[in-house]
Amino acid sequence: MVATDSIRKSSSRMAQTPSFALLILWLLIHLVISIFFIVLGIVDTVEDYLISSGFLKRYDVINVGKLRYLAIVVDSEDAMQINKVLKLLQWLTDIGVKHVCLYDSEGVLKKSKEIILEKLSYAKLYEEGDEKSALDSKTMILEFTSQFDGKEALARAANLLFKRHLKLSLGENQEEKIFTEAQMTEALKAVGSGGPEPDLLLVYGPARCHLGFPAWRLRYTEIVHMGSLDSMKYGPLLKAIYKFTLVRQNYGNKHPLLRIGFHSIWRLEVYLFILINIFDRQVREF
Repeated sequence: MVATDSIRKSSSRMAQTPSFALLILWLLIHLVISIFFIVLGIVDTVEDYLISSGFLKRYDVINVGKLRYLAIVVDSEDAMQINKVLKLLQWLTDIGVKHVCLYDSEGVLKKSKEIILEKLSYAKLYEEGDEKSALDSKTMILEFTSQFDGKEALARAANLLFKRHLKLSLGENQEEKIFTEAQMTEALKAVGSGGPEPDLLLVYGPARCHLGFPAWRLRYTEIVHMGSLDSMKYGPLLKAIYKFTLVRQNYGNKHPLLRIGFHSIWRLEVYLFILINIFDRQVREF
């Protein structure tokens, strides 16, 4: 009987040993990843300070001509801070950006466009900006849009396509019509909601997404999450634009991984987070 109890205890210890080892391994991996991101955050903070202070000379010369159209997506709550938005636009002017689209889902910025245009005497609305304005070094062309504009544009474009199809199908055999992406793009432009496709989209808010920005204008757009508008700084803004110009310059290079590494560090964070969750689930199931 004593021998049987001893065998059971030994078996129990052996069964718990792999589980304990996996737990220790998980904690070590979590510690290493946490230290990695802490160090990465410190490096970014120091680099942002050096950029803002003008110590890193490579950021003094930026081929901003590669950034033909910039979109700024702001969380609607942050968009109420008009002074922050004005400061951001002033920074973009100093950098040399000429075309900017301001977006928030609830249209707060669009409602405040008169105030923004009044404060920025050198700015013009997108509808008013012609080719001469685009060439003027002192002019910034602004576009204001919201999530409602996107939904309304889709409805009007769909209605236009339906009317065209109905007109063409009169007197002909009824056939199922499949609309192509090109036709939809043409319809959106026809109703005045096509708009240029941004080369770069900067997101200021808690979410790492475009917050409802019209998807048909994001086919080849680079998206960068900038954090909250409250914590915005000149250094990260300049760095994001600078790295974008490098990406465009190296497009088609034989070493595409070098391009990806510049602007996709947040993807690494997502992948590591998923890996940790999968490993944690396996430990619990074990």
